[in-house]
Amino acid sequence: MVLAVVLAVMSVSGAAAQESSAVPETTIVEAVVTGVLEEREVVGTGGEVHPYQLLEMRLTEGPHARETVIVEHGQFSQVNVPPYSVGDRLLLSEQVTGDGEVTYYVVDAVRRDALMLLAVVFAVLTIVVGKWRGAASLVGLAFSFLVIFFFVLPRITAGGDPIAITIAAAVIIVPVSFYISHGVNRKTTSAVVGTLIALVVTGIIARVATDAAQLTGFSSDEAMFLQAAAATPYNMRGLLMSSIIIGLLGVLDDVTVSQAAVVNQLRRVSPDMSIGESFSRAMDVGTDHIASLVNTLVLVYASTSLPLLLLFTSGSAPFAEVVNYEMVAEEIVRMLVASIGLILAVPVTTLVAGAMVAGDPAEANAQAHHH
Repeated sequence: MVLAVVLAVMSVSGAAAQESSAVPETTIVEAVVTGVLEEREVVGTGGEVHPYQLLEMRLTEGPHARETVIVEHGQFSQVNVPPYSVGDRLLLSEQVTGDGEVTYYVVDAVRRDALMLLAVVFAVLTIVVGKWRGAASLVGLAFSFLVIFFFVLPRITAGGDPIAITIAAAVIIVPVSFYISHGVNRKTTSAVVGTLIALVVTGIIARVATDAAQLTGFSSDEAMFLQAAAATPYNMRGLLMSSIIIGLLGVLDDVTVSQAAVVNQLRRVSPDMSIGESFSRAMDVGTDHIASLVNTLVLVYASTSLPLLLLFTSGSAPFAEVVNYEMVAEEIVRMLVASIGLILAVPVTTLVAGAMVAGDPAEANAQAHHH
């Protein structure tokens, strides 16, 4: 909906620019609804019915702050136009032409307060339940976001290879976040090494899979809009592969640390256990872990793709045709490649952990006891 509004605003501003010699200057400002002057339903160009409102709003920021303006909402052909009430805070697109005429369009609702409250609840529960480890995980989470926003995104924007940049970011994120959350020891080091190996392999598989499936990365409206708004073209296929790696990175922490911990526990119980036997016993646990995590991963992707899944049950297109659509194929590749990387991480981490604690039972005993 937001994208449709923005695109509609851009088309309207483009038409206005043709009529006027001056290109309108557009800024985003906040405003609060002070009255609903008119409310009815209108029929769009495609025959769809959607709500229309004439809103009285008071600007709360910008050069025209505290002024009252009248804004049409739902004047474009949109099915899912949310109605607003008095007191709602909205984002408006403020367009000023060369002759000083100002026009406003509703862009979206202001959601920061709800998001902030949810973040506070998440942080408090993490600290209360997880204690110092929970607090440490929040620090690692903050560090990961900083790397993504100040390292990954600027370099991709500058035209760098998304996959190489994402792998480089993982090399930074994984050791720091893992050691902060789980302590500096061989168990954590085993998990770090196993995670990085799995990510590199997953990156290779992602590249091969996207090339084989001939995915372009342009299946979403967001991708099309990003490319249209960018000064220089983005590598959308590379962005798709990078998103797969980043999504997998969040899941690998659990599986690799758990497998390393299992190996250390086995060495604690039987210091003379061979690497082969510890690998076999740890994999007995790892197979259960794989089954549960793959199921979780599939459900997570399904939950974010429910509109796409409805294509399988609605319409007259056969299954083989629906699967072939890029928007569907992209999600399938994303889910399967991430699952493959997750599965590979279990034996890789188990081998690394077994090799690192071999010949040093005292270290394994101390780490297992600490865990």
